[in-house]
Amino acid sequence: MKHPINTFKRALQNGEAQIGLWQGLASPYTAELCATVGYDWLLLDCEHVPNTIQTTLAQLQAVAAHQTAPVIRPAWNDPVELKRLLDIGAQNLLVPMVQNAAEARAAVASVHYPPKGIRGVGTALARAARWGGVSDYLARANEEICLLCQVETVDALGALDEILAVDGVDGVFIGPADLAASMGHIQNPGHPDVRAAIKDAILRIRQAGKAPGILQSDITQAKHYLDMGAQFVAVGVDAVLLRRAATDLLSHFKDEINTVDIQSGSAY
Repeated sequence: MKHPINTFKRALQNGEAQIGLWQGLASPYTAELCATVGYDWLLLDCEHVPNTIQTTLAQLQAVAAHQTAPVIRPAWNDPVELKRLLDIGAQNLLVPMVQNAAEARAAVASVHYPPKGIRGVGTALARAARWGGVSDYLARANEEICLLCQVETVDALGALDEILAVDGVDGVFIGPADLAASMGHIQNPGHPDVRAAIKDAILRIRQAGKAPGILQSDITQAKHYLDMGAQFVAVGVDAVLLRRAATDLLSHFKDEINTVDIQSGSAY
């Protein structure tokens, strides 16, 4: 068995837009459901969601039969957690709260085998290598990993050019909610200053030859970012979609139920 090509990474390298959906329900059943819809990628969240290695593995297994690419966000830029996620089959990783080039280099090192990185070798135990069944896994694993760094504070934006210069960083994701909070607009993610900062970041990421990404549930704003050059854009969150649909349905039968409006510029 030969190592599969990472089609998500190739799409980003080719400048193609990839539309994604956030997975916040920590459920292989709902992840599989969403994988059948046609999204290019699904974000399996381990930062703000009660996922474990086992529940993340179950979601990877649930979506494996479908064309959508799983992208995993670990809880932190931790080499031990990243190693375990890689071994269970993660190829696309979105590392949160990368603040500077040193942290970006640390993430690169964590997801690559030596001499480029520090990832430990354990292919006989790893689902990613089909327990030793992928004959060229060690030879090709490094080139098929897609590393995305999440930039979501004022300090991180100040270091954006240095982060983009790090070899091994394939794309940079702008975290709009935390960025708004960092800029003093936690209750107003659509503030003009936040939108201006996001626009500037997307343009700088594209100019550096890397893929820009963002989470944006405001459809008009999401399309605007795509037109601006954002390549991997998550346009909704499963938990939010379920709650909104359930609330909207109940509002037809109970007068005291208010429908849920999408806040302008909101990631969620």
